[in-house]
Amino acid sequence: MITDTRLTGSEKVRRLQTVLHAKAKESADHRFHALADKVWRMDFLLEAWKLVRRNGGSAGVDGETITDVKQRGVEGWLQELSQDLREGTYTPKAVRQVLIPKKQPGKFRPLGIPCLRDRVAQTSTMMVLSPIFEADLQPEQYGYREGRSAQDAVKRIHHLLNRGHHEVVDADLSNYFGEIPHAELMKSLARRISDGRMLRLIKAWMEMPVVEEDKTGGKRRTNRARRERKGMPQGSPISPLLSNIYMRRFILGWKLLGYARQFGAEIVCYADDFCVLGRASAAEMLLVITRLMDRLKLPINAQKTRCLRCPEEVFEFLGYRIGWNYRPKTGTRYIGTRPSKGSVQSICRRISEQTDSRFGLMDAEEMVRRLNWILSGWANYFTLGQVSPAYRAIDRHATRRLRQWFCRKHRMKSRKHVRFSDARLRETYGLQYLAPKTKDFPWAKA
Repeated sequence: MITDTRLTGSEKVRRLQTVLHAKAKESADHRFHALADKVWRMDFLLEAWKLVRRNGGSAGVDGETITDVKQRGVEGWLQELSQDLREGTYTPKAVRQVLIPKKQPGKFRPLGIPCLRDRVAQTSTMMVLSPIFEADLQPEQYGYREGRSAQDAVKRIHHLLNRGHHEVVDADLSNYFGEIPHAELMKSLARRISDGRMLRLIKAWMEMPVVEEDKTGGKRRTNRARRERKGMPQGSPISPLLSNIYMRRFILGWKLLGYARQFGAEIVCYADDFCVLGRASAAEMLLVITRLMDRLKLPINAQKTRCLRCPEEVFEFLGYRIGWNYRPKTGTRYIGTRPSKGSVQSICRRISEQTDSRFGLMDAEEMVRRLNWILSGWANYFTLGQVSPAYRAIDRHATRRLRQWFCRKHRMKSRKHVRFSDARLRETYGLQYLAPKTKDFPWAKA
């Protein structure tokens, strides 16, 4: 391939990605034999570094931070990584595991934090492999794909319900990332990759040890993934792509074995969250889903998986409640979506935590900036369906909590002091107000 020396590093990366994707799209059987040498190219590593830096995140087990790398010199640091990858001396370090609270009290989700070197190497690899496997991923897969989003998945569900697909299996997999079998996943990768160095690199990342930290600060090193030959750290840059590649097996099986036609059903999948909407019995569909997942060695969580008929029965998917909605003025019902109760409670908890008394010494400007970041992020995601009631509830909570924070800060007894009225919090201090946003939504003007 002729390289134009006038192209910037990012342009060269995009051009090569375009070539890889076109080749994969052209031939479903083509296997790529020279990929690892792209991973250690400086233009790929530099673009990977930019992505990792933008995403931020905590340090891994070695304690190295983005600031440390900048002080040391990014280019030299990347050249060392490139040399280690090229000469085969690169060895990934253990993953630092932290526990992220779930919606349910007392429940936690393990999140793996690789070291910076490993994050950059994985991101570079992901940039090489994504264009290839993007050609293979199915239309039913919406997670971690460019040009697709969780909102697109929710819109598809809404479309299917309005087309008469009322039988729903609201499925839940038990610890999907921790249960993916290495041997089966490697077969899926080898279908497209014949480069042994690339395959060994991915296998090394799947087998990385985990350093678990308890509440007292104690640490315990485990190597379950290598011992049991299954699972991968949820939180590493390459995990979303690998999880999509393996979930593709289930979706392909569903269609190729004729179940999509038999049940008049379609899967809507976002990473490991999926539901199946059909015209036949949801209970019968669940039996088939369970059999397919057994073959893939992925256990179904029977307690959280539901069979239902929507819209008579509602279900939640990706933070949205889906079922009957009622028009405020006429009371007429329609199939629609709105933010789930748990999603509203979750942001209210975040607002309460941010305005806790331990932040009493924070600048007012910084406090409002943080609250606005929380509010805008939530509102940018929840734009579908009947959102106004949720927006109003969150607005009330945010203004009340900020007023309480100001009164504590200035040692005022009355929390309804005129000095911190709703209007002043918004107009003088700049607190974001969600309710007017709904006027800008296309569906609000229809």
